[in-house]
This record gives sequence, structure tokens and C-alpha cells, in this order.
Amino acid sequence: MSRKIASNSKDQDEDYNRIKVKIRNIYYMLSYAYRIPLGSGLDNLSKIKLKNIHDLFAALLAQGVGVQIKRGLHRDYVEREEELAGVRGQIRVGETIKQLSHIKGKLVCAFDEFCVDTPHNQALKSVMNLLLRRGDVEATNKDSLRKRLLFFDEVSDILPTSINWDAMKFHRNNASYIWLMNICRLVVEGLIHTEKEKGTHKLHKWLPYTEMKTIYEKFVLGYYKTHYPSLNAFPDPFEWKANPKATKSGIDKNKKNTVRLPSMITDITLKYEGNNKKEKLIIDTKFRPKTKISHIYHDNIYIREHLFQIFAYVKNDDEEGKWNVSGLLLYAKAPGEDNSSDADFRLCDNNISLKTLDLNKKWRKINKQLDKIIKRWLGIEGTDVDEINKEWPGLTEEEVKRLIGHHVISGT
Repeated sequence: MSRKIASNSKDQDEDYNRIKVKIRNIYYMLSYAYRIPLGSGLDNLSKIKLKNIHDLFAALLAQGVGVQIKRGLHRDYVEREEELAGVRGQIRVGETIKQLSHIKGKLVCAFDEFCVDTPHNQALKSVMNLLLRRGDVEATNKDSLRKRLLFFDEVSDILPTSINWDAMKFHRNNASYIWLMNICRLVVEGLIHTEKEKGTHKLHKWLPYTEMKTIYEKFVLGYYKTHYPSLNAFPDPFEWKANPKATKSGIDKNKKNTVRLPSMITDITLKYEGNNKKEKLIIDTKFRPKTKISHIYHDNIYIREHLFQIFAYVKNDDEEGKWNVSGLLLYAKAPGEDNSSDADFRLCDNNISLKTLDLNKKWRKINKQLDKIIKRWLGIEGTDVDEINKEWPGLTEEEVKRLIGHHVISGT
């Protein structure tokens, strides 16, 4: 089953709505984008019937929380303030007098309690309840969520919109919550909308364009990180090769005037050094068709802003001449759009290419499309695609820091 991408903004180009993606392919895309640890029961998702995007998120959380329950729910010290018959922690004298607790022979005490009522578990409980009450979820997935919620009796109920994502902290002991929090945030920020008249929360039937655009970018990046580790795939920030007066901060130190240039950071940069060559491929992902209708010529034309962007990346990166730099615009393919509109250019001594990725095909064919890009540009083979069906290796401390920096609870 597949769905068209819905756009919540009236300003979004109607071309965005032409993209179709299989529901199950969203699952695989999320696996790469957020490093979902397949295995330990999570690979059973490939056999579960998924009716819609709500079903997908419900199944993901049911499976993931189930695995987490077996490992043990995250516990941390939480500050409490309660009226007690004895002394525990620090006595709140002011609160004791204010609440007249001393008359009842009690004291108001503040203390730290090691418990499961942490922000991470509160977010999980809140989003699972949201999908149960507001989502269009199959009965089997609903039953799975209800069973998981039995283990959250000691966790406080909070509104999904009140979750403070940026306040959550991650370390080696709770690194398994990283992808779960990403899925929860995706549900809250991508699906929730409020009915103005009633003030109640409803869920969109599909993720908005802004969320799908980010997932698409992170998916392609995650795929090449997994299957082509030697290429060191990463988003690469670099500066304009501009007048020296335009400093990195954009401030001319010799004058009071401010020189402002937009920052440049690629979606994906791949580097290959071997066989007496140094190749660099800059990929810019675009979750939309690669052509649009020209109202002047009544024909499909390439989008010039995209060409200007990739050309600027390539030329500014190629300034030193140490690498053979090429650029690729990788679009999501729209139904009815054939490969005849794919193009390769040689612009100012650099190769520029426009290609499409059909996300409505079977997953194996998507793998082959991505592998073909690397073989075409860099001439190397990747690791087995079946790697995605294995559990991710144990996370080192540096890996946890990197995931927190680039994936977890990051704005889109």
C-alpha cells in the first residue's frame, strides 16, 4: 500500500503531492535514518500488515517498547515533594506550615527517588496513548500497545504537546531509547493537528512534506554510512570562496559593515581515495519530482534553483583542486515520471547529474538504485544489503555522542 505525500502548507508546490511511497518502505527508510536496531524481534515488522502510517508507528513502538521492557525500562533519580509521616530527604518548612501538615503530625519533604517516571518513559506512554485514542490503528497493534502500557502504571500521564524533547539526556545506559524518542517526536510534530472549534487533537493521515523531506535525506545518508563505510558519508559544511573580508562569521573586522553570506552544508558528501584517484561526490536530496511544468514553454523543465545550489556546492568545494568533485541531485520519483528526464552535464570542468529514486518500488530495487549511483560515480561495491536485517552493533561512547548530535531530537 502506498500514499501520496500530503502538504500542510498552502505555499508548498503541488508537485510535492505527486510523490508516492510504500508504507513498508517508510519503515526501511526510518531504519536507516534513525538507526533502528533491527533484530531482537524488530525484524518481525516486515511480516506485520500495515494499513497506514498510524499502523506503522504503532507497530514500531509496540515492538521497540516490548524489547525495552525485557531489557528493563529506563530509571533515573526524579525529584519528589510529598507529605510524609516521617523524615525523608530535606524538610520543606515553609510548605509544611503553608499546608498545615504539622497539625496532622506530618512533614512536607523533598527527596530524590530512583524510579521509572522519567521524561523518556513519559513520552513513550503519552505517544502510545495518543495512537490508541486518536490513531487509525489495526486491532492487533492496538492490543500490543495496551499490553505494553501495563508496564507504565508508575509513569505519569502528560500531554504529547507538553513533552520537552530538548531536555532529554542520553548516555550509554539509555542509548536504546534514542530511536524510540525520534519516532515519538515524529508522531507528535508530524501528525498532530488541533481542531480550532473543539480544541481537540487529531492525527493527520500522512506525514507532512517537511518531515518526509528530512527522513528522505537522513535515509540516503544512513544507507551510505551502513553499506559504504569506507566513503565516510557525512553532511559537509564549508565556506564560500569569497573575498577575504567576508570572514567565517560574516563580519568584516576592518570595517563596521557586516558581510552576510548564507551558510553552505551539503546533505551528503562521499569521498573515495584509491586506484590513483581522489573522487568526491556531493549529493543533494530533493523530496519532489525533478522537473516542473513551465508556464512559458508548456513543457517540463529542470528547476534552476536546484541546479544553482549544487553548482555552488561543487565549485566552492573544488576551488583547491585536490579532489575530482562531482554533484548529484537525487530526486524522489513521481508516478508517470520516466528516467528519460535523467541528465548528466559537464559544467565548468565538473560533472553534474540529475537522477530519480523510485520509493514506490520493492525495497530490493531501491537498494539497487542506490548501489548503482556509487558504482557509476566511484566504481566500488558496497556491503550486503541484508545487513539491514541484522542488529546494529553495540554503541561506543563516541557513537552515542554522534547519534545525539545528528539524529536524536533534532529539529527538522
